[in-house]
Amino acid sequence: MFFYVDESGHTGSNLFDPEQPVLYYGVLSSKVNIDLLGADGIAAMCREAGVPRLHAAELGVTRLAALVPRILYIQKKLDLRFDIYRIKKPDHAIICFFDQVFDQGLNPAVTWTGYWTPIRYLLLIKLAALFDENLAKKAWAARIEHRDEIAIPLFQEACNELLTRVSMLPDHRSRVLISDALHWAQENPNEIHFHAYSPNMAIDVSPNVVGFQSVMSGIARRIRQRGGKAKEIVVDQQSQFNQAQKRLAKWYADARTVQGIVNGPGLPRLDFRDMPSIQLLIKDSKASPGLSLVDIYLWIHRRFLEGKPLAPELHHIISINAARTTTDEMSLNAIDRRWSRWFDQLPDPSPEAVAKAAELHREEEEHRLKAVRTLS
Repeated sequence: MFFYVDESGHTGSNLFDPEQPVLYYGVLSSKVNIDLLGADGIAAMCREAGVPRLHAAELGVTRLAALVPRILYIQKKLDLRFDIYRIKKPDHAIICFFDQVFDQGLNPAVTWTGYWTPIRYLLLIKLAALFDENLAKKAWAARIEHRDEIAIPLFQEACNELLTRVSMLPDHRSRVLISDALHWAQENPNEIHFHAYSPNMAIDVSPNVVGFQSVMSGIARRIRQRGGKAKEIVVDQQSQFNQAQKRLAKWYADARTVQGIVNGPGLPRLDFRDMPSIQLLIKDSKASPGLSLVDIYLWIHRRFLEGKPLAPELHHIISINAARTTTDEMSLNAIDRRWSRWFDQLPDPSPEAVAKAAELHREEEEHRLKAVRTLS
């Protein structure tokens, strides 16, 4: 299979640009080489539009709508599939903070169930309610700063500001767990390893690279669904993140034997069986018909998701692809929706389960309080 990957809404390490709050990845896939077999169709569209290359934002709604018959002809001929992934950038800063500070392997003031079960998502949503934009900016600045003398005081300030807001939480247990975890992290910043230790590490925690995890998982899913293996994965050329995307793709390739590993009870299993083993191919979009096409699909779907005007012809592309397009979103709202349903569907526990849970609570609370008692 052949895959073509483009992104939109890229603002680098600035997660708080009000004009572009969401990073998008689009992936176009086919069992045939679009760069070879789609070249004539793309050239015909360029001639019809009177442009040297196809770029959706430059064409605009009207000129792009006129090309829809040609786009649909290529889609049918090459049996294309399109997938889209979104990451809400301001939420990413808060999720990163939680994932590092509330990691029970790093912070002994966090309970095992508070991180290694779906309870983590309850704590994440409660913690997120304590953030405003300025505090999220401070936490993110600490996360990507590689100089200890700047990052650690910033991190401790963020923890302290959150501690002053914990009383806003409505339930006692959340106030205790979150305040103890923050207090321990604030006093033991070197144990939390919160900030990046190098510029490369700062890039690796960016939404561009974290969102690329969804791209790789989606590629593996398409391989699983349609059979075969990845022949090429073509990624749009840009200077800042291509090397990190390559590192991530290699990591997944090396992990292909991992399957069915459980993170924790109720959490998704890790399964990397169908991850591609080939290297990413970085291309300039001007030299790749596949990248030109994925740019068009991504632009259309992004406008649709953002509620911007689209011609009926472009809405038609959305509708005929709806049943076979995979969409995924990384945001606090998406996490809340998914896991609220999960908790709502839990059956009532049996008396035996209640007794077992009480014993587990006693054991992990004893462990947690040992760490809490070390705090000043």
